[in-house]
Amino acid sequence: MAAVNGHQESESEHFSPYRTDGKLYGFVCVVTGATQPVGKAIVKELAAHGAACIYACSSSPSDDYAGLADQVNKEYPSTKVIGYPFKLANEEDTLALIDDVLNAWGRLDVYVTSSGLLGPPSITETTPADLYKLFEANSMAPFFALKYAPAAMGKTTPKGNYPNAAPKDQAYGSIIVVSSVASTYGGCWGPGLTMSSHAALGVVKAGVATLKGTGVRINCISPGQIDIGVDLKGFDMRGLSAQFPPSSLQSKKVQHEIVGLERAGLPMEVARVAGFLASGFSSYITGHNMVVDGGASVMNPLTVPI
Repeated sequence: MAAVNGHQESESEHFSPYRTDGKLYGFVCVVTGATQPVGKAIVKELAAHGAACIYACSSSPSDDYAGLADQVNKEYPSTKVIGYPFKLANEEDTLALIDDVLNAWGRLDVYVTSSGLLGPPSITETTPADLYKLFEANSMAPFFALKYAPAAMGKTTPKGNYPNAAPKDQAYGSIIVVSSVASTYGGCWGPGLTMSSHAALGVVKAGVATLKGTGVRINCISPGQIDIGVDLKGFDMRGLSAQFPPSSLQSKKVQHEIVGLERAGLPMEVARVAGFLASGFSSYITGHNMVVDGGASVMNPLTVPI
């Protein structure tokens, strides 16, 4: 260890947050909401960065985990994708997941919660039960990640005997909360989404002080209008089975007027931000809210020429 300006700087070639190539060799990751469009894209992006293992988690045991694993492994054969159904906002299930990860791999490096729910679009349609579901999916899942993942991320381990293996000789990790632009302002869908998304960002802001001295970072991604490719005929307008509204609810004309880049975003464009926050490229970023909305949140529709 060399001292620089009174601080310790790692000289370890395996201190992955400082890898100059941003690779995640040896990293073991958890992604919740992994069978939804954005979650799938994040799994693929972490694999593209060279992650050794990704636990693809969802609350539904009937999701196509095998299909997702096959899809990723065709392109990235060195990354093992493990389908893992569990209750996303349940304390016991979260602890069991982390125990399984440590027992199998001896380390945990990245924990992405991407399991959000939209909820009903109006307050008249929103029941207390709906609101509980939204807080569970949107803010309780990040809370449990903050509460229990850091201790696992603090575990060091020698080089394993699996593809892309690398030693972990210092404590570090990255918690990434995928929320919504509703984390900072209202009126983008329904009041339940706004309330629970604000709470998700609150977990991130509270997390910086909570994680002080652990080497673990926590950040939020707040996507705007994302094209998740949902057919409106099969879309549940109560929003209790979807993370984002279909972009087709907004006409191309409206998107052209209110989005700076004049289009909806793609799941992969959210995933690339997650890859950045998981890697060493973001080694000095924590407590930040990365807004991924094509500039919509800084546009004022009243000033757009008619």
